[in-house]
Amino acid sequence: MVRTALTPWERSRGEHFGALIRRARGDRSMVDVAAAAGVSAETLRKIETGRAPTPAFFTVAALATTLGLSLDELAEAAALAAGDDVGEGLGAGVARSA
Repeated sequence: MVRTALTPWERSRGEHFGALIRRARGDRSMVDVAAAAGVSAETLRKIETGRAPTPAFFTVAALATTLGLSLDELAEAAALAAGDDVGEGLGAGVARSA
């Protein structure tokens, strides 16, 4: 299966999201955080380095819980770091709460 190339926006967003996760991890080891979240250390490494710019929702939710973050905090911080409005790039018809 051939993967579609990532757009510059997707790459940037993935890098910013990964950096956010890395900062939230702090001094905890990658192995410890990954195990607590129920994901592989390789998956966490790919997310932190931006090589997995669109991780699965349940992976993000598990990491957020493990790191003591809310999904809202993650979405907002990642969007702001990438210079986007929250929800930009999600497509038409996605409602945002005020």
